[in-house]
Amino acid sequence: MIEGMTTDTAHLAERIDRPVNDVYAYVSNPANVTTWAPGLGSSVEQVDGAWFVDSDGLGRVRVEFAPKNGFGVADHVVTLESGEQFLNPLRVVPYGEGSEIVFSVRRMPGVSDEDFARDTGLVAADLARLKDILEKGN
Repeated sequence: MIEGMTTDTAHLAERIDRPVNDVYAYVSNPANVTTWAPGLGSSVEQVDGAWFVDSDGLGRVRVEFAPKNGFGVADHVVTLESGEQFLNPLRVVPYGEGSEIVFSVRRMPGVSDEDFARDTGLVAADLARLKDILEKGN
């Protein structure tokens, strides 16, 4: 069951000067997750159709993205070794000739102001890294 009780949400956005289909294809591919979100983990592998990331702080986590779609929805569920699950809403939308990516960071009960600020800062850095990767073609 996905954890549902949140106390706050921060919607973080980054504009990317690349076509929306390119951005969506990259961000929704689980094989790329550790390149733009290295805080989640250092390596990713597919085992029997499921994607796993080795994370220093969280252990081995499963990452499951929404099925490919034409709406830019790249939501993903992170499942910890304990079975606890977290939904991470992520959207890629057209913005002029380029794209805007929007990640909703949800604050779970018991998370301090300082930890929530740290989490949002890490996600903002991930989105900036994604922008850099896609705009420079790395």
